[in-house]
Amino acid sequence: MLSLAFSPCPNDTFIFHAMTHGLVDTRGLVFADPLLADVETLNSWALQGRLDVTKLSFHALGHVLDRYLLLDAGSALGRGCGPLLVSRQGVPLDVRQAVIAIPGRYTTAAMLLQLYAPSPVQTKIMAFDRIMEAVADGTVDGGVIIHESRFTYQQHGLACVQDLGKWWEETTGQPLPLGGIAAQRSLGPEKIRLIEEVIGDSVSYACSHPEESCQYIRTHAQEMGREIINSHIELYVNAFSVSLGEEGRRAVDFFLNLGREKGIFRP
Repeated sequence: MLSLAFSPCPNDTFIFHAMTHGLVDTRGLVFADPLLADVETLNSWALQGRLDVTKLSFHALGHVLDRYLLLDAGSALGRGCGPLLVSRQGVPLDVRQAVIAIPGRYTTAAMLLQLYAPSPVQTKIMAFDRIMEAVADGTVDGGVIIHESRFTYQQHGLACVQDLGKWWEETTGQPLPLGGIAAQRSLGPEKIRLIEEVIGDSVSYACSHPEESCQYIRTHAQEMGREIINSHIELYVNAFSVSLGEEGRRAVDFFLNLGREKGIFRP
């Protein structure tokens, strides 16, 4: 039985609904009931090698490539979907002197801030859903927000200082790799190929039957409204989620190679 984990965010529950509810052929593979956890918890579990198949940040992937292999299906990668660096409206933010909240040490958001900042930044790790409140009440000077926060930050009196995804695209010319699905290399090439096919089928089924996953998504989306859920899925689920393809693989390789060059990942 294969262990499986992903986040409760709408893009992940949308992608995995069909394969976890018997709606696609699992090709003889048996998956345990999935574990759902926030992305930094998933990153931590990946660093421990805890799971057979897991969602993780591409930043975390760079630290575990000796153990995990990125799958072709299920990734969150694209343009116009990156994290935002925000501060309180009307309050200038000097990243060289500020305390910036990040949604986890091994998130792609944390790595982007590291690449963007002209010098080392003082950071404070927080759960992603607490960052906007912490910036608004002055607990921190700024924050890097992800997921649905990019749709609601203005309601908290916050302003975007830098769209880090846009900065990445303009600087590198590449789409931004946010998170992907990886499998333990020890499973072997044949089993990994089957897992990849099952996830690909699950993504395709979800895109063809979007209404079928609505209740499952809403169950895990907590207080998120339907409009934000739909915007979230539209932003993070795209052609790269079905298959990375040549362009997606090239973007991932660029990201990982840059991390090695900057000393973020092991050589």
